[in-house]
Amino acid sequence: MSGVWVFKDGVVRCIGNNGADGGEGGSSSNSNKKKVLVHVPTNETVTSYEMLERKLAPLGWERYLNDPDLLQFHQRSSVHLISLPRDFSRLRLVHMYDVVVKTRNVFEVRDA
Repeated sequence: MSGVWVFKDGVVRCIGNNGADGGEGGSSSNSNKKKVLVHVPTNETVTSYEMLERKLAPLGWERYLNDPDLLQFHQRSSVHLISLPRDFSRLRLVHMYDVVVKTRNVFEVRDA
């Protein structure tokens, strides 16, 4: 959620970039746009888990084969674990940001 957070009458509300109050049914124009995961060094949009795995491997990320319902990657040098739904079509914004946060400056979430 982008915008300005306002505390008024004991309630915190997000006022979006377009001035609509996010807590009152209005929403920022960015919230309805489809998002994609982009590999920054090559400017390529990630379109499959195979592609994501090829981009993560040089960074030290390995497949973690422990859960049949999730696709997971871990780094031996850290405690970080990236957990994604096994079906790429179920990849959501929260999963994309999980990749972004754990691989700083390598991936970004952008508007499609």
